[in-house]
Amino acid sequence: MRPEDEDRIAAQLARVMAVACVRNTQLETLHAGQVPASRTGDGSDVIVVDADGNRIPWSEVSRIDDDEMRALMREIVDRLYTFHLRIDDPAFRAEIDRWAAMTTTWDAPKPDPVLSAIPAETPKRG
Repeated sequence: MRPEDEDRIAAQLARVMAVACVRNTQLETLHAGQVPASRTGDGSDVIVVDADGNRIPWSEVSRIDDDEMRALMREIVDRLYTFHLRIDDPAFRAEIDRWAAMTTTWDAPKPDPVLSAIPAETPKRG
């Protein structure tokens, strides 16, 4: 397979996995709600006052607690696992192809610097 075809397929698979396994999860519930107004646009002028009267800058506020993170990660892992188990099922593929259509306007993915920094295995000689 040509490298450009591999890249195109990997990009499409990444986008469809993102929509099927990450976007439509509890992440949507965490994303819902009122966003605080910010005149600077970056939240640097937003302060949260907690129940004890602590004033916390928006950039330092945790927006997800440990239980929510644990539940979100479980759901994402379960969806990724199920995705991999069912990817050869024609009915599942048809649904995934339908979802892929909604990602055509998304930005093209680019290599993640952290995962890309993991050294590749060098071919063994001999």
